[in-house]
Amino acid sequence: MSGEEEGTAMGLEERGPSEEGRAADRALLHRPGISIRTRLTLGFLAFFFLSAAVTVAAWYMLDRLEVRIRFLEAADRYTLEIQQARRFEKNHFLYGTPLSDVEEHAENAEALLQKSEEEAGRILSRRDFALMREHLRTYRGLLRELDALERAGGTNGPRRAEIEAELRNHGTQMVTFALELAQKEKANVAATLALFHRLPAVFLVVLLVLVVLTANFLARQMLGPLTRLMAATERIARGDFSPIVPARRYRDEFTNLAVALNTMMRELVHRQEILVQSHKLQAVGTLTAGVAHELNNPLNNIVLTAEMLKEDYPTLSDRERLEMVEDLVGQAERAQKIVKNLLDFARQGEIAAERLDLGELLRHTVSLAGNQVRMKGARIQLEVPPGLPPLHGDRQSLVQVFLNLILNGVDAVAKGGHVWVEARESSEYAGFVEVRVRDDGHGIPSHVLPHIFDPFFTTKARGKGTGLGLSVSLGIARQHGGDIRAESLPRRGALFTVLLPASRVPAGGAEPGGREPERAVE
Repeated sequence: MSGEEEGTAMGLEERGPSEEGRAADRALLHRPGISIRTRLTLGFLAFFFLSAAVTVAAWYMLDRLEVRIRFLEAADRYTLEIQQARRFEKNHFLYGTPLSDVEEHAENAEALLQKSEEEAGRILSRRDFALMREHLRTYRGLLRELDALERAGGTNGPRRAEIEAELRNHGTQMVTFALELAQKEKANVAATLALFHRLPAVFLVVLLVLVVLTANFLARQMLGPLTRLMAATERIARGDFSPIVPARRYRDEFTNLAVALNTMMRELVHRQEILVQSHKLQAVGTLTAGVAHELNNPLNNIVLTAEMLKEDYPTLSDRERLEMVEDLVGQAERAQKIVKNLLDFARQGEIAAERLDLGELLRHTVSLAGNQVRMKGARIQLEVPPGLPPLHGDRQSLVQVFLNLILNGVDAVAKGGHVWVEARESSEYAGFVEVRVRDDGHGIPSHVLPHIFDPFFTTKARGKGTGLGLSVSLGIARQHGGDIRAESLPRRGALFTVLLPASRVPAGGAEPGGREPERAVE
């Protein structure tokens, strides 16, 4: 996320989730739009125009090559006619051959020059073409003048010598010019053919570069938003419902998906709030019903006993009155115990942490449960290996947790049953110790197991339990930065595992496993 985008997100954080999400939607939608279809169309059009440009260039070069080849053929024939004219010219001066042979080849050369005038105009400059025609016309004019002079009988005069010299001069220039022109055009044709040989390779290189650039561009335009949306879905899975904010200058089809995700997150937050409220109301209802139920029994007994004492007081003996008073005191103490457990469950105060020896703490707790164990006829076995790391916590609170679990195990076993208490370093969570309390009783039914830590939930007979022991114990363990896990062992009773951070991990600051609690990252 860029600095500008971070500022936008920070500005949105000051408002509520719904307003923040709608502001993010407006920011997403109020950008100029360039759809993915448009970008793909522009990319393919670019390839089409590139191919069209290469095709047009190739067609133009082929046309030029064809013109040059035709002109080169005409130039070769022109050169041949001029050379033939020169040969017959020499024969005429040396052997007296007919001058018409020279005139015939000169006329053929002029006809070729006129026929290839269009091609020559696309290759030669006007000056060069005019010079060729001028030389040829002058040459033919001299031939006609020589022919007229010879017909008049002037075969050895000074003018004939001058005409002969001029014919040789113009003939030499025509041949030289024609040969140079042919050589030059052959070089041009060879260069054009070499360019044609390089053109496919150049085109493939350019095409490869454009394909790589286009693929990279399209990948950034498509995979970039997909990556951001995947990251957003991972945030949602972690419970972070902060809205998606713009990351680019333009919007496209991914923008609609981002808006849909923002809408989904708002709905999730709204429904989560409704669910939390309903759970709170359900918890309050359960708590109220439990408190009312638990307090109603001793209060009813107190009211009934007090009414009986009031009505029958004159007729009761001192012993009967004392028994009824003791009953009132017992029921009041029972109600007091319920209120005390409820206060312990709701207490959110700081724990009085001190350095504790876990082995010594467990041995003290087991000794406290000794009377109940003997009365039940059960046996308890404690295993504490040497070298356990110490704890930091509240002694009385932890004794309450372990004593509650041990007494629950004693209540669950039959006469002669076993309860095992084992302490060890946790193999699953680094930096934690665990205390396992296991019994060989009847176990916990699978439909009951998820509710055993709920307030006022109990499977004991009426009057034998308040249903707050495990809830209070779980709260104490979590206050110490730990947890309590419960599982039912088929035909082997129940197992409760208390996880507590060792002294090298500060209490209340880590999760089981030695990891720092995750924090939401905007």
